[in-house]
Amino acid sequence: MKKAVVIDDAESCFLCKNCIKEWIPAILAHKKNYKVKKGELIFKEGSPANGIFFVHTGIVKVHKRWGADKELILRFAKEGVIFGHRVLGGNGIYAISATALQPGIVSYVDTAFFEATLKVNTDFAYNLLMFFAEELRVSERKMRNLAHMPVKGRVAEALIMLKDQFGLTKDGFIDIELSRQDLASFSGATYETVFRVINELIQEGLLTLSGKSIAISNYDKLLKLTEDIA
Repeated sequence: MKKAVVIDDAESCFLCKNCIKEWIPAILAHKKNYKVKKGELIFKEGSPANGIFFVHTGIVKVHKRWGADKELILRFAKEGVIFGHRVLGGNGIYAISATALQPGIVSYVDTAFFEATLKVNTDFAYNLLMFFAEELRVSERKMRNLAHMPVKGRVAEALIMLKDQFGLTKDGFIDIELSRQDLASFSGATYETVFRVINELIQEGLLTLSGKSIAISNYDKLLKLTEDIA
């Protein structure tokens, strides 16, 4: 990654807008910004962890090894979202990998400064706790779905989650373009199975495709596929 020059303000900097104003000079002194290319690995599962990252611009996928040659995408981080934070209180090793899905800029602070920030800024610590709680809830649901939900339901839920997180374009498509392999990794399925399921959902009138872009044509029926074990 190459260092990037970023003009920070209280609204564009994730830490700045969540911390007391007296702490902002310390943040700007410690924070580093890096340019990332599409497909660039930001850090790898099992590598030494020295700090915490935030998305300044772009989208990052957070993923984990799943079997010998597969990956499971745990979540996507967009502008203003933290990643790599599970090193807190851990063994100093990243338990996941992070890869840029599109060109952008990521921000970084070392773990010692991040922990000091938590101690000084109680509102930020509380907001981070709420983020952890929501992330845990989503992770538990994802693990349950892998064990009990049919692939068709998992694909449907993945698409609904993407719509909720990224919204829609003016043409009504989910505002993120994913490869079928990434959609499969996010759904916890194989590429071939997801390809077949997507075609079935199109034939059933639940989805519309345009290149890599996906639109939900019948939200209620798609949602119904996710409610069988809810």
